[in-house]
Amino acid sequence: MSHPALVPGAVAVVTGGASGIGLAAARRFAALGLHVCVVDLGADRIAGAVADLRAGAPDGVEIAGFEVDVSDRSALAALEAAVADRFGGTDVLMNNAAIQIPTDAVGPEADWRRLLGVNLWGVIDGSQVFAPRMIDRGRPGLIINTGSKQGITTPPGNPAYNVSKSGVKTYTEALQHQLRNTDGCSVNAHLLIPGFVWTPLAAGARTDKPAGAWTAAETVDFMLARLEAGDFYILCPDNDVDRATDEKRMAWAIGDVIENRPPLSRWHPAWAARFEAFLRE
Repeated sequence: MSHPALVPGAVAVVTGGASGIGLAAARRFAALGLHVCVVDLGADRIAGAVADLRAGAPDGVEIAGFEVDVSDRSALAALEAAVADRFGGTDVLMNNAAIQIPTDAVGPEADWRRLLGVNLWGVIDGSQVFAPRMIDRGRPGLIINTGSKQGITTPPGNPAYNVSKSGVKTYTEALQHQLRNTDGCSVNAHLLIPGFVWTPLAAGARTDKPAGAWTAAETVDFMLARLEAGDFYILCPDNDVDRATDEKRMAWAIGDVIENRPPLSRWHPAWAARFEAFLRE
């Protein structure tokens, strides 16, 4: 059996739905008989995704496209109202839209604000705008927020991205705690934590999928299986890193706090060998 919100006739809204994990999720939702609203930027990209989904959707499934900047809360509010007007409400919200902009710890300010506006505020605003009506409907519902392992182990390289995904983790935990303690609420939140996934966001200038990467479809299939199992933390492996390695990396990261090691000690020259030994234990 699938999750009770993933039933024919239900309505799914997927941000960042024109490519990558979002499009793969939209395909799976449509195949299950859900009406799907693809939310993204770029009219041509959205039209292409809608055509792709309509070509593969079962009879009676409606596919709609919306061009919305998720960093604009008023635009998200208008989207929620439009979906409710057309379909009666939303059953599945996947806050998946994200961007990558190179940053360092001291700037540039504009890049930090743009990235956090999409990756973090897009998730918070999307959840806050859609959740009240989802709860009031009294139907089984899902809010799936796409995080990242970088929001847990926070490796050097792009601190703004790490901050955004750390925030998504913290916010989604708080959201699920509140939902499960709300009388009569049948909506649950889940944190999707992808591994190395071959998407336009991850590809950059590369054109060939690395052997270590999962496809977006593999990631979504794993997500659906773990939703059915009831997992909150949907921690995805890939072809390079298994769950046991992920768990050790995450345990080491929180160990920096517990043992008062230097921050990001995994990459500190005085601690790198000890981390490698920890992995082998």
